[in-house]
Amino acid sequence: MRETGATTSGELRLHNLVRLLRAVHEAGAGATRSELTRSLGLSRGTAAVLAGELANARLIREEIARQGTRGRPTGIPRPHPDGPLALAVDLREDVWTIAAAELGGRPAVLERRPHPGAPAEDVLGPLAAAIRRHREALAPRSVGVAVAAPGPVRDGRLLDIPHLGWREIDVVAALQPALLDNDATLAGLAEARRGALRARGLGLHLHIEFDLGGALILNGNPIPGSRGAAGEFGHMPLIGSDRPCPCGATGCWGLEVGANALLRATGRPPQDRPGALEILADPAHQAVVDQAASILGIGISALVNALDPEIVTLSGLGAGLLARSAEALETSYQAGLMDFRREHPAAVVPSALGAEATLIGASELAFDAFLTPAGVGAWLAAHEKGSAD
Repeated sequence: MRETGATTSGELRLHNLVRLLRAVHEAGAGATRSELTRSLGLSRGTAAVLAGELANARLIREEIARQGTRGRPTGIPRPHPDGPLALAVDLREDVWTIAAAELGGRPAVLERRPHPGAPAEDVLGPLAAAIRRHREALAPRSVGVAVAAPGPVRDGRLLDIPHLGWREIDVVAALQPALLDNDATLAGLAEARRGALRARGLGLHLHIEFDLGGALILNGNPIPGSRGAAGEFGHMPLIGSDRPCPCGATGCWGLEVGANALLRATGRPPQDRPGALEILADPAHQAVVDQAASILGIGISALVNALDPEIVTLSGLGAGLLARSAEALETSYQAGLMDFRREHPAAVVPSALGAEATLIGASELAFDAFLTPAGVGAWLAAHEKGSAD
């Protein structure tokens, strides 16, 4: 016969353990246990018991906060040195990077390798082997793998990278076990959790590499769309172009903004991201950069008019375009805004996270899956078994 009271008590305990651990993760190293106790609405005694259990399970450790002569000392929860690690993978068109992140921390790069780009199996096979190797090396601390990929992701598993000829590639099956999402979506998630979109109700993030994508962030989370493929803003026909896009559409905005546009305008070969970075940095190509920035500003104004975000953040090459050609971008952005929006326009600012944005977003995706009753409960059960052994 089921013991309803005992089960309910156990579920409540686990629920509160997850709440406290997630609060530690979200705060990073910046909150004391007293502050977390107040924000979660817990009693001091309950918080102390929960923190002790998390510490015993090697999920956190507490350092004593320095205080004045009055008041009780309080602990600062930190990630445990033997605690969980998320593996984050940034899959680019020409290189992949694997990093590990602890709770509340920034990813530390473990390995970076160039790859041929196509066919997909020649990229995913070696990547899968590298992920297995790192999971085994980090066991039992590894609690999940998440991959940021440069193309539309449907149903959490199917990836298209049209300009590389990738169509409906089941990346999750190839890299099992792994979570998968679009790089721009994950860059937006990172900005919402750790960057300039933190504590914003509605923000817009745009991530530009060879193409352009993004995410509309509502209360800290990207709006996914019906199949998880929202945010393909670069594939909207915003500027009247008739240029065919590898995605199958015509006149896509992103064709005139990303690395491909810079390379095409200067006669360089496609897929040469280092070359695009050189173009951004070279004063001899200022006119090309200004053109791309102006077109970026046109599209941003259309999105702001339609979506009404509080702020717009740019990562990848978008931050570089803003830095090198702020006047051209701002001029076209302001010109495209509705009159009433010009009074208090949404600010357009660079990412606060720089090149780490996609890896941070991938680690957040992995920790979102771990910081659940199932994930934390499995860690607690394994720790209890290990202690018994």
